[in-house]
Amino acid sequence: MSIIMQYMITLNQIKTPVAKELKNFESFFRKATKSDIRILNIIVNYVIRTRGKQIRPLFVFLAAKMHGEINHNTYLAATTIELLHSASLIHDDVVDDSYERRGYFSINALWKNKISVLLGDFLLAKGLLIATEGKAYEILDISSKAVKEMIEGELLQYEKSRKLDIDEETYIEIIRKKTASLFATSIAVGVNSVNPDPDLISRMYEIGILAGLAFQIRDDIFDYQRKDKIGKPTGNDIKEKKITLPLIHVLNNSTPGEKRKILNIVKRKNLRKDKVQELINLVNEKNGIEYSIKKMNQFCNEALEKLSAFPQNEASLAMAQLIQYIIERKK
Repeated sequence: MSIIMQYMITLNQIKTPVAKELKNFESFFRKATKSDIRILNIIVNYVIRTRGKQIRPLFVFLAAKMHGEINHNTYLAATTIELLHSASLIHDDVVDDSYERRGYFSINALWKNKISVLLGDFLLAKGLLIATEGKAYEILDISSKAVKEMIEGELLQYEKSRKLDIDEETYIEIIRKKTASLFATSIAVGVNSVNPDPDLISRMYEIGILAGLAFQIRDDIFDYQRKDKIGKPTGNDIKEKKITLPLIHVLNNSTPGEKRKILNIVKRKNLRKDKVQELINLVNEKNGIEYSIKKMNQFCNEALEKLSAFPQNEASLAMAQLIQYIIERKK
């Protein structure tokens, strides 16, 4: 795995072993999301045009290629994952009153909350139906569990955000459910599409959990870095009263008085730009970023170590590079 550490590889390079399959996946995905309802097609086309890096479908295809030959079920698995992920993002934007997603207007900014909730429900239903119609019942089972985990994670975060009593252990549990579970599911359904061995799926699933934890910590670090450095707004977690790892580290290393002041800002002054910036500065001054990077690297290295136990091939090397990419990405 040492070659990965020498330079920052691009996502397009990582995609090379499954580039053909990813290209075919685009048309497969478009066909799967077609509807007889005109407004649905218009909005879904917007979702497709504004999708992100498609890291989760990439994990599906690489996991499948690691352990067998990519087949029709692999495409069903990747489509199900992408639909579930898209649905969760649309619902997240409604819950968070967010009007921007990846530099574009969010669905709720353009079509309001009612349409957004219905669209998210449609994509969720489509994702589960595709697996059912393809008789890929194990993919359906694995994916349904991920949906349950993601909802539990959201509700746990909501509960803790109201009470502002989150600790590091609870934070890890939240991001394991909210984010890492879908990364792990992406890998699990990819493997399942070519090899249904439960032990193999379980071992690969754990790699996905670790990669997902690293991914979310990277995202949470971005929120405390300069906007001009990462190209997107910062301080959103504070505005939404979400206490993530960089701030948790500061709270753990503050006096009772300092802690009360920090929590008061999060609770009562979280929409004031000057107070949000004060907390961002505090996190940077008190090594919240450095601590979070250390934890992120720990999860990444654990994932790579577990991955190295499998036979090495082109797909496994690309997956290792993708896990490394997750922590080195700039946005």
